[in-house]
Amino acid sequence: MTELHIKVAMSELFTLAITRLPKSQQEKIHPFLVEFRRNPTGPGFNYEKIRGAKDKKLRSIRLDQAYRVIVARPEKGNVYLMLWVDKHDDAYAWAQNRVCDIHPETGAIQVIDTEVISKVKEEVEQNVETKLFSEIRDRELASLGVPEGILPTVRELTSEDELDAIAKSVPIEAHNALVLLAAGYTVEEVYRELGDSTKTKVIDINDFDTALETNESRSRFYVVGDDAELAEILNAPLEKWRVFLHPTQRRLVESSWDGPVRVLGGAGTGKTVVAMHRAKWLAKTVCSKPNDKILLTTFTRNLSEDIRENLKKICTEKEMERIDVINLDQWAIDYLRKHSYNFHIDYGNHTRKLWNKALDDAPKDLNMEEGFYREEWERIIQSRGIRSLEEYIKVSRVGRGTRLDRKQRAQVWRVFERYRELLDEHALKEPEDAIRDARMMVEEEGDAVAYKSIVVDEAQDMGEEAFCLIRALVPSEQKNDLFIVGDGHQRIYRHPSVLSRCGIDINNRSHVLRINYRTTEQIRKWATSLLEGCEVDDMDGDVENPQGYRSLLQGITPSVVCLRNFEEEVDVIFSYLNKYMDKDEQCSVCIAVRTNWMVEDYRNALKQKGIKLYKVRRDQADDLSKSGIRIATMHRVKGLEYDIMIIAGADNATLPMPTPALKSKDPVVCRDAEFNERALFYVAVTRAKKEVLVTCYGIISKFVNNIVAA
Repeated sequence: MTELHIKVAMSELFTLAITRLPKSQQEKIHPFLVEFRRNPTGPGFNYEKIRGAKDKKLRSIRLDQAYRVIVARPEKGNVYLMLWVDKHDDAYAWAQNRVCDIHPETGAIQVIDTEVISKVKEEVEQNVETKLFSEIRDRELASLGVPEGILPTVRELTSEDELDAIAKSVPIEAHNALVLLAAGYTVEEVYRELGDSTKTKVIDINDFDTALETNESRSRFYVVGDDAELAEILNAPLEKWRVFLHPTQRRLVESSWDGPVRVLGGAGTGKTVVAMHRAKWLAKTVCSKPNDKILLTTFTRNLSEDIRENLKKICTEKEMERIDVINLDQWAIDYLRKHSYNFHIDYGNHTRKLWNKALDDAPKDLNMEEGFYREEWERIIQSRGIRSLEEYIKVSRVGRGTRLDRKQRAQVWRVFERYRELLDEHALKEPEDAIRDARMMVEEEGDAVAYKSIVVDEAQDMGEEAFCLIRALVPSEQKNDLFIVGDGHQRIYRHPSVLSRCGIDINNRSHVLRINYRTTEQIRKWATSLLEGCEVDDMDGDVENPQGYRSLLQGITPSVVCLRNFEEEVDVIFSYLNKYMDKDEQCSVCIAVRTNWMVEDYRNALKQKGIKLYKVRRDQADDLSKSGIRIATMHRVKGLEYDIMIIAGADNATLPMPTPALKSKDPVVCRDAEFNERALFYVAVTRAKKEVLVTCYGIISKFVNNIVAA
């Protein structure tokens, strides 16, 4: 038997088990697997049967005197599945209740914990309440990936809590389907959401070689190509997203599309993971010429830095050379500079004074507040590219709470015209102007700057001018042109944009990621309640359907503590950190606050108590080699994740921040401003994987108070 005929696949469970081993045993895994790949039937490997095992394919192999590797050794073919590694007795106990089989309908390899399934069945079968899936036929459940062995248990489930109890013990595609069915989706709708799992060909339940090629199997198993690849995987941090994509994610990443694709998903559903893997896949598959490039862009500079660092972990050097990772504002500025652009792009340092000067021309008889003019400028004039009074009179102002007739538009236009004049006099441009000017230059140059494909992350914060530039950067007739990822729940910078107004037609190429892999269900529910009653848009003029969003993990509900003063709040945070850090020194913890000055206040107070803190800066990626508790603004933690999030200073004076927009007489402006503040809070909370602590002193934020009262 030669190495070419051997296929060794590591399961997601196996990589997880490796991370839990003592360092001395971790160091033995690589040479063990190298030798195993060369000759798994060699005399050095003594396959031992598992006494009392439910699955007769499972065997134990000695890693050393104390530790054993659990392997599935199918009778047909030369496939070996690495499932688990642990101390001798623990490894055997783990294996006794696991079953590793090929699903007869989907053709996917599934690993099931029969003990948990049996316990749940015993607990729920006495329940006489209405069963969750009484209207769904066995064959339909099977076609969605539900293993035959757990069908009796599934039939007895009466609540989503009972469904959550078996989440970790059933295949991910089966649990995803059951969650959607429980949320009210029809079987046909689940097929459309997750990909039709029905097969026209006969499945060979003994052919593990073919089974490893399914998207479902690839979400759980990674086939090792060679020794060098194995070394790279084992020597790097074993973040599961580097190797494993869930079936729905992989279908999005590796499909060829005839036009723009929109992917929506709440926090923790893996949108950025999908965006990065999509960029990697495109770099490998569509870049055939030497100068072919992929653009992976996002809204903020710090997020693009974080993405670039993570992309390096999953891409080869050659693939990275094919991918430009840069936030769109910076791309536009760099492009304009190359074309001898004679304006300075200003983010408010200088233009603010010019704006205030332009307001002197505001008509007094209209009695409009200053905030109205700024909102009109940003929402109508800038976002629609209005350059003349004639255009302004004709443009639709739907969504603005203050009505204006033609005469009134002509009057308020004086402010905008004067502001433009002042900008030109001082050779200044706002970022939106730079985006527009870059787009016009790109359209003049045509194919000279065209990308093969563009991947957009955090698209909900992009304005319509940004999407028009993105549309201009890649030919619309090109396959796989645009891949747009976003989440309206996390819109913290801008008002909603409509893709179709920017020449981007998604034409039924829209997909939703509904399963949260990061946070616990308790954190997800708590964070979602911050947005209760708010309509969340889908980036194309419609309202997103929240039905079916769930988390796979279970944990504790976020804690809320309100103190009398700042010193008491700091004491509570200090005590919490000490208690937790004593429990697990490897835990990642981040303190998030609303403003930069609050970062300094809490940082200084905690440093005086001996807490080592590391400030995550706006223009740099979080350097994981630096030790210490992270501290950052709520805006900066977007795109990051930590085991524990402490949201400090959550009082009613800062959440929501009393901006002019929140005080506006225009109800639409006020509503949108409050939504952005709620969304910012939502973003900060959903960075947590395990626990959330919310603290304040004085009067607690009304966002939190409403949840506590409920």
